[in-house]
Amino acid sequence: MLITENLQMHAENQPEKVFTIFEGREWTYGEFFEKAQRIAAYFQEKEYGKDDIIALYARNSDTFLVVYYGLQLGGFTVMPVNTRLAASEVDFIFNHSEARAIIYDQALTDTFKETSREFETVITFDGEKGELESIFADDSLVFTPVKLEEEDTATIMYTSGTTGNPKGVMLTHRNLRAVSQTWQEALMMQETDRMLISTPMFHCAALHCFITPTTYSGGSIAIEEAFSPVGTLKSLQTVEPTIFFGVPAMYSIMLNLPEIKEVSLSSLRLFCYGAAPMPYELVKQLKETFPNIGVQNLYGQTENSPGATTLKDHLALDKIGSVGEPLPNTEVRVVGEDEQDMPLGEVGQIIVKGPQVMKGYYKNEKETKNSLKDGWLFTGDLGKFDEDGLLYIVDRKKDMIIRGGENVYPIEVEEVLYQIPQLLDATVVGVPHEIYGEVPKAFVVYKEGETISEEDILAHARKHLARYKVPTEIEVLEELPRNASGKVLKHVLRSKEEELV
Repeated sequence: MLITENLQMHAENQPEKVFTIFEGREWTYGEFFEKAQRIAAYFQEKEYGKDDIIALYARNSDTFLVVYYGLQLGGFTVMPVNTRLAASEVDFIFNHSEARAIIYDQALTDTFKETSREFETVITFDGEKGELESIFADDSLVFTPVKLEEEDTATIMYTSGTTGNPKGVMLTHRNLRAVSQTWQEALMMQETDRMLISTPMFHCAALHCFITPTTYSGGSIAIEEAFSPVGTLKSLQTVEPTIFFGVPAMYSIMLNLPEIKEVSLSSLRLFCYGAAPMPYELVKQLKETFPNIGVQNLYGQTENSPGATTLKDHLALDKIGSVGEPLPNTEVRVVGEDEQDMPLGEVGQIIVKGPQVMKGYYKNEKETKNSLKDGWLFTGDLGKFDEDGLLYIVDRKKDMIIRGGENVYPIEVEEVLYQIPQLLDATVVGVPHEIYGEVPKAFVVYKEGETISEEDILAHARKHLARYKVPTEIEVLEELPRNASGKVLKHVLRSKEEELV
């Protein structure tokens, strides 16, 4: 079943079961599906056609999710838009996509007004009395079922754009079904599971690794508008989820809260993490703090829905740094420049094949041809396999530092920096050097109330790293620049360094 068909099945078989929980409001499967049908019917009445692109510009809420499912139900292409982008970036996405209509959160009105796209239909909502809420309540709207084809584009998700303009990833109904079933199996989801969502729902990880698989299982979803250390920790206790997902920075912040050791999370069975490397010390601290809760790493990209590999709890500390084994129905290889498999232990580019791999980039044939070859997605990530068939991410191809002919992988240096107790966050980028071409520089963030000298940081690095890998400089920041998915925006740091040269 496609994910819309699956939702309908649950609405018919368990209409009274609570599906979504948001700010004290509960919607059952039956109520939710009725709202989704009315969204689809509204655009049908306005004579929007199959595959018309409709933008969804909104913060986390149950309403966001109704629109996401409802537009797909009607055969339209839903385009969630990153709410943390600047107006000029949002404007690029609106215009590049040529979206005909938009549904947006009134809290984002100021940014929306700075964009130039003239949409044919504009619908607002504010959680209580917006235009969208009126559509939900309009029982004159009657949905006409649509035959959805597997290869129809269900959603377009613009990549976070860590370099240059973002690209619109086209994911089909087949892709979404595949990734939902895959993570349902890999996370062993059941209808008794309750997922707590604190990461942005406009991002593919929250939507396709957790929300649609939980729905596929017939479980429930508790939604927070956004992550906040104290608020999310409270939600983990009050809404009693069984699964929680966070990026490493979220775990680092929560684990440093004074009250963390007094917290009991008896309902929780699994901490999931991804989007950025999880340092060994952080995984160890998480497992020591909550020894009865499993941990699981997820690896993938928007271009594969996302879904490539997973590292399960029993290997979390034994195979630290690994992103695990390929997911069900997924092939993963590590290849050299000649696109031939690299020997075990040697670094090459990671490529992925499976039913979750994207259709292509919207209006960008050149990049599509560069990234998709014979069904294989060339991820741009560098990695290696060990003797047990487990994958390790070495770094992004573009982030590798070449110091005088020697390859320096920032992740390796960052792992060493994370061993320093006084540091909350750390990242390493290549900066220009007149002799070596480029050299590593570290940017670090102190834990609250902590400090450590640059010399002590470098002394620790020299103890654990080859000389050419040791950062030439340490810069202390209040926080690292990150995108909505938690990835450090290394190009921002590099750009600042290049301006100083």
